Amino acid sequence: MKSIFGRWTLCILGLLSFNQIRAQDISGEWNGMLSVPGMSIRLVIHISATADGYTSTMDSPDQGATGIKVDTTSFEQGELKLTLLQLGATYEGKVKDTMIMGTFTQRGYGFPLKFTRSKQATVQIKRPQEPHEPFPYRSEEILFMNQAAKIQLAGTLTIPQKPGKYPVVILITGSGPQDRNEEILGHKPFLVISDYLTRQGYAVLRYDDRGVGKSEGDFASSTSADFATDVNSAIRYALSRSDIDSKQIFLLGHSEGGSIAPAVAAKNKKVSGIILMAGPGLRGDKLLLLQKEKIELAMGIDSSEVQHGLKVFEEVYGLILNSKDDNALQQQVYHKLASQVDSAMAKNLSVQICGNWFRYFIRHDPALDLEKVKVPVLALNGGNDLQVPATENLAAIETALKKGGNKNITIKRFPHLNHLFQESDSGLPSEYGTIEQTISPEVLESIVSWLQRITNG
Repeated sequence: MKSIFGRWTLCILGLLSFNQIRAQDISGEWNGMLSVPGMSIRLVIHISATADGYTSTMDSPDQGATGIKVDTTSFEQGELKLTLLQLGATYEGKVKDTMIMGTFTQRGYGFPLKFTRSKQATVQIKRPQEPHEPFPYRSEEILFMNQAAKIQLAGTLTIPQKPGKYPVVILITGSGPQDRNEEILGHKPFLVISDYLTRQGYAVLRYDDRGVGKSEGDFASSTSADFATDVNSAIRYALSRSDIDSKQIFLLGHSEGGSIAPAVAAKNKKVSGIILMAGPGLRGDKLLLLQKEKIELAMGIDSSEVQHGLKVFEEVYGLILNSKDDNALQQQVYHKLASQVDSAMAKNLSVQICGNWFRYFIRHDPALDLEKVKVPVLALNGGNDLQVPATENLAAIETALKKGGNKNITIKRFPHLNHLFQESDSGLPSEYGTIEQTISPEVLESIVSWLQRITNG
């Protein structure tokens, strides 16, 4: 969640006759380059004409994302307006001939964005850690069922070549719809982790989130609790295999996955240990407010504006925490935000904030699960992490584990690593895509060292 946010003024249209506007054909492909601090990303809009107006989808080729849902597409008086609720984003631009000039706004921040009919040049991305075939281990495409949700999930199991029973590490992605590689900005951290661990003698199971890639299900309506049932289904699948050691099943969760892992381990006695990579220790509302403050101050936003935004969102999250009627919640949140931003943005944000996932995340306190975790825990975080800040969250994780009587706790803070565990300068999310490194080798070595200690007894 990012900040409130300066108001911005909509473009004022020139004088165009009604016939001239209707004659414009905006259907087809539009290409743009979104420039934000630290990086540039290609965006492609595909617009189709319908009997009632227009529909559209968006691609982000440099992030490996295609067919992103555009919830509303309107074209009136020469102005194109798009709403993407999943991304918390809008685009408003003036169409003139073969060009659209406008503003892309996400989480309250606006960036100029021009679309044309011409394709943008491919951005050359270097990812030197990404492994390529042939691999010195077996890699198997797998399918497994979540019987409770009645969905089939698809993934990859990598396992050492030599026959035998191996410890398995099940990877749990962070927030947002993620594929089995947890791909972001051209990085594939889960591919790198699975390759490294398998070369060191561990089986690794990674899978597409529900509704992503080859997995069934509806991601948009799901919460962290739903994703926990997917993890339990992955555990059941691992237990069904003769080449997996049923007494050595580990969970590795990144970001939101770092709160799902302890939720599963607190109840599932088949879990032998958990690895939390930038896992939250704070309740959702406190984490998002801290994240908002850290990111905005690092971006150079005036501290008084930051504090004002924090106050507004603290009140919004308070509405969620104290709501006794979630059906009325969206209207309450809308009225609170409408006093700060224009009505369209307030509506967009209120829909997102009051969605199933967000409400659950705000209310969920991972400490309550951590107190019940009795298996060994490795908690890692980067000192430059602005999304799940290390000092506050590692302390909360350690406190909760000790409160529950867990004595097998390893906490490690890496001073210069960001939320993706890359060696970084600022830690800002805008830096992620510009860094060639996918994950610090020091982190990979720490994970294997801990696993060796636990599995070798």
